[in-house]
Amino acid sequence: MAMLSFLIKNLTETMVNSHITLNRIIQQRQILNTVSKKMMETNTKDSGDNYTDEFRVLDLKKITTREKRPQRQRMKFEVPPPRTTLMKEDQDWTNVWPGPRTFHPAVVPLPIRQGHNKKKAAPGKYANAELMKIPNFLHLTPPAIEKHCKAIKKYCTQWPTGLETDDKCAQHFPVEVITSDYCHSSPTIRDPLARIVTIKFPLSKLPLDKHAKDKILRLLGNHYDEKSDLVTITTDRCPLRQQNYEYAMYLLTALFHESWRFESWEKEKSLDDMEYYEWETNQSYQNVISLLSQTYSDLDMNSLPEEWTHKLKEYKAAIELLFNNSRDEDVSKIDQYKAASIKLLF
Repeated sequence: MAMLSFLIKNLTETMVNSHITLNRIIQQRQILNTVSKKMMETNTKDSGDNYTDEFRVLDLKKITTREKRPQRQRMKFEVPPPRTTLMKEDQDWTNVWPGPRTFHPAVVPLPIRQGHNKKKAAPGKYANAELMKIPNFLHLTPPAIEKHCKAIKKYCTQWPTGLETDDKCAQHFPVEVITSDYCHSSPTIRDPLARIVTIKFPLSKLPLDKHAKDKILRLLGNHYDEKSDLVTITTDRCPLRQQNYEYAMYLLTALFHESWRFESWEKEKSLDDMEYYEWETNQSYQNVISLLSQTYSDLDMNSLPEEWTHKLKEYKAAIELLFNNSRDEDVSKIDQYKAASIKLLF
C-alpha cells in the first residue's frame, strides 16, 4: 500500500513538471511569432510594394556628385644660361673663385671631364659627382697666389743680412728639420706618415775632441755618413709630429753630453784595448822619430819646419786610414801609404 502511494506521488510530480515545461515552450513560440511578424512589417514598410523574400543588396559604393575643382597651374621659371657663357676673357678669376669650394660646372669655363665609361668618352662636367668629390685648387692659381702674397707682404720683416745664400744659411743654422704634409681625398685629413720627423746636421759643427768624437761615432752607428759628414736621426715613435721633434732634439742633446762623459774604466784601457789605431800612441811613431833623428842630426824634433810637419801629417793620415779601414779591400789606401812613406824617407 505504501509502495502504491509512493508511485502515485512521483507520477503526479512528473505530470506537473511536464505541464510547466510545455507551457514554457508555448510561450517561447508565441514570442518568436510576434518578433517575426514585427520584422516582416518593418521590411514591408521599408520596401513598399517591391518587397520580396530575398536578401537586401548592400550598396558599398555610393555615387555622389562633386563639383570639379580647377587644377592648379604650375609656374614655369625661366632658367638663365650658364655663367660661363657670360664671362669675359679678361675677367679677374680671383673674384669668380676666391676661396676653396666644391666644383660647380656652370662657373668653370673649361671642358673638364672626370670618370670612366667603357663604351663612350669620360662624362662631362655637368651632373658629374666625381668632380664634386675630389678637392680642387682652382682658388690657388698664380694670380691668386700673387695677390695673397701682396696682401701679407706688409706683415713680413726684412730678410736678415748674412743669409743671402744656402751655404751661409747652412753655416749659421746647421740643423735641418725635415717633415712631410699629405693632401688626399679621404674621410679624415690626418695621415700617419705626417708624424715622422728627420733631423740632419754635419758632425763637424759639434765641438768635440778626439775622445768625444770617437765615442759619439760609436753611439751613432749607421746614422752617420762618413762621406757627407751628416748625422741623420729619424723619429716616429710618438703619435704627434711635435712630440717626435722634441724626442729627436732630446736624442741629439743626450748624444752630445754622453760623448763628453769620461768614465773611470776608460782610464784603464791599454793600447791593445783601443777600438781604433792612433799613430801617436803606437810604437810606429817612436820608430819614425828615432829614424829621422838618426838620419838628420841637425833636425830639431821639438820645432819641425813646415815641410816636415806636412810630411808627418800625410804619413799619419795614410797609416791610420790603412789600419782603421782594414776590412775595406781598397788598393788605393796601400798606394797612398806607400807614397807617404817614400816622401817621408827620401
